[in-house]
Amino acid sequence: MPLSEHEQRMLEQMERALYAEDPKFASALEGSGLRTYTRRRVYQAVAGFLVGIALLMAGMVAKQVWLSVVGFLVMLGCAVLAVTGWRKAPKPGEQPTAGAPQARRQGRQKRSMMDRIEQRWQRRRDEQGGQ
Repeated sequence: MPLSEHEQRMLEQMERALYAEDPKFASALEGSGLRTYTRRRVYQAVAGFLVGIALLMAGMVAKQVWLSVVGFLVMLGCAVLAVTGWRKAPKPGEQPTAGAPQARRQGRQKRSMMDRIEQRWQRRRDEQGGQ
Protein backbone atom coordinates (compact mmCIF):
# COMPACT_ATOMS: atom_id res chain seq x y z
CA MET A 1 0.00 0.00 0.00
CA PRO A 2 1.54 3.36 -1.01
CA LEU A 3 2.12 6.03 1.59
CA SER A 4 0.15 9.25 1.55
CA GLU A 5 1.96 12.54 0.94
CA HIS A 6 1.82 13.35 4.65
CA GLU A 7 3.32 9.96 5.56
CA GLN A 8 6.05 10.37 2.94
CA ARG A 9 6.96 13.80 4.33
CA MET A 10 7.05 12.38 7.88
CA LEU A 11 9.25 9.50 6.73
CA GLU A 12 11.64 11.84 4.93
CA GLN A 13 11.80 14.05 8.03
CA MET A 14 12.60 11.03 10.22
CA GLU A 15 15.29 9.91 7.76
CA ARG A 16 16.91 13.36 7.78
CA ALA A 17 16.83 13.41 11.59
CA LEU A 18 18.44 9.96 11.70
CA TYR A 19 21.18 11.03 9.30
CA ALA A 20 21.80 14.18 11.33
CA GLU A 21 21.92 12.30 14.64
CA ASP A 22 23.94 9.23 13.63
CA PRO A 23 25.09 9.14 9.99
CA LYS A 24 27.17 5.97 10.45
CA PHE A 25 24.19 4.00 11.77
CA ALA A 26 21.90 5.41 9.08
CA SER A 27 24.26 4.38 6.29
CA ALA A 28 24.52 0.90 7.81
CA LEU A 29 20.73 0.59 7.67
CA GLU A 30 20.63 1.43 3.98
CA GLY A 31 21.78 -2.07 3.10
CA SER A 32 24.18 -1.26 0.30
CA GLY A 33 26.91 -2.65 2.55
CA LEU A 34 25.19 -6.03 2.64
CA ARG A 35 25.07 -6.20 -1.14
CA THR A 36 28.74 -5.24 -1.36
CA TYR A 37 29.68 -7.76 1.33
CA THR A 38 27.88 -10.67 -0.36
CA ARG A 39 29.24 -9.72 -3.79
CA ARG A 40 32.78 -9.60 -2.38
CA ARG A 41 32.23 -12.97 -0.69
CA VAL A 42 31.12 -14.54 -3.98
CA TYR A 43 34.15 -13.11 -5.78
CA GLN A 44 36.46 -14.47 -3.08
CA ALA A 45 34.81 -17.87 -3.36
CA VAL A 46 35.33 -17.89 -7.14
CA ALA A 47 38.99 -16.97 -6.67
CA GLY A 48 39.32 -19.74 -4.08
CA PHE A 49 37.71 -22.17 -6.51
CA LEU A 50 40.34 -21.29 -9.10
CA VAL A 51 43.07 -21.83 -6.48
CA GLY A 52 41.51 -25.21 -5.75
CA ILE A 53 41.70 -26.13 -9.44
CA ALA A 54 45.36 -25.09 -9.46
CA LEU A 55 46.07 -27.26 -6.40
CA LEU A 56 44.23 -30.19 -7.98
CA MET A 57 46.24 -29.90 -11.18
CA ALA A 58 49.53 -29.40 -9.29
CA GLY A 59 48.81 -32.54 -7.27
CA MET A 60 48.19 -34.49 -10.46
CA VAL A 61 51.38 -33.22 -12.10
CA ALA A 62 53.50 -33.82 -8.96
CA LYS A 63 51.74 -37.17 -8.39
CA GLN A 64 50.83 -36.11 -4.85
CA VAL A 65 47.37 -37.47 -4.09
CA TRP A 66 47.02 -35.51 -0.87
CA LEU A 67 47.56 -32.20 -2.74
CA SER A 68 44.86 -33.14 -5.25
CA VAL A 69 42.48 -34.01 -2.41
CA VAL A 70 43.20 -30.66 -0.72
CA GLY A 71 42.54 -28.89 -4.03
CA PHE A 72 39.25 -30.71 -4.44
CA LEU A 73 38.17 -29.85 -0.90
CA VAL A 74 39.07 -26.19 -1.46
CA MET A 75 37.01 -26.24 -4.67
CA LEU A 76 34.07 -27.83 -2.89
CA GLY A 77 34.16 -25.41 0.02
CA CYS A 78 34.41 -22.38 -2.23
CA ALA A 79 31.57 -23.62 -4.42
CA VAL A 80 29.35 -23.90 -1.33
CA LEU A 81 30.35 -20.39 -0.20
CA ALA A 82 29.64 -18.95 -3.66
CA VAL A 83 26.21 -20.55 -3.90
CA THR A 84 25.14 -19.54 -0.39
CA GLY A 85 26.52 -16.03 -0.89
CA TRP A 86 24.70 -15.69 -4.20
CA ARG A 87 21.38 -16.77 -2.66
CA LYS A 88 21.72 -14.33 0.25
CA ALA A 89 22.62 -11.36 -1.96
CA PRO A 90 19.76 -8.89 -2.28
CA LYS A 91 18.58 -8.23 -5.81
CA PRO A 92 19.24 -4.78 -7.31
CA GLY A 93 16.50 -2.42 -6.20
CA GLU A 94 15.41 -4.75 -3.39
CA GLN A 95 15.57 -3.46 0.16
CA PRO A 96 17.51 -5.98 2.25
CA THR A 97 16.26 -6.56 5.74
CA ALA A 98 18.49 -5.91 8.72
CA GLY A 99 18.36 -9.55 9.89
CA ALA A 100 18.04 -11.42 6.61
CA PRO A 101 19.19 -14.86 7.85
CA GLN A 102 16.97 -14.58 10.90
CA ALA A 103 14.02 -13.50 8.77
CA ARG A 104 14.27 -16.72 6.78
CA ARG A 105 14.35 -18.80 9.94
CA GLN A 106 11.48 -16.97 11.56
CA GLY A 107 9.54 -16.32 8.32
CA ARG A 108 6.03 -16.58 9.69
CA GLN A 109 6.78 -14.82 12.97
CA LYS A 110 8.35 -11.86 11.15
CA ARG A 111 5.29 -11.41 8.97
CA SER A 112 2.96 -11.45 11.95
CA MET A 113 5.17 -8.92 13.72
CA MET A 114 5.08 -6.67 10.66
CA ASP A 115 1.30 -7.05 10.50
CA ARG A 116 1.04 -5.98 14.14
CA ILE A 117 3.27 -2.96 13.53
CA GLU A 118 1.19 -1.96 10.50
CA GLN A 119 -2.02 -2.34 12.51
CA ARG A 120 -0.63 -0.17 15.31
CA TRP A 121 0.48 2.47 12.81
CA GLN A 122 -2.96 2.46 11.17
CA ARG A 123 -4.69 2.68 14.56
CA ARG A 124 -2.54 5.64 15.62
CA ARG A 125 -3.13 7.39 12.32
CA ASP A 126 -6.89 6.87 12.64
CA GLU A 127 -6.86 8.15 16.23
CA GLN A 128 -4.93 11.28 15.25
CA GLY A 129 -7.17 11.91 12.24
CA GLY A 130 -10.33 11.67 14.36
CA GLN A 131 -9.22 14.23 16.96
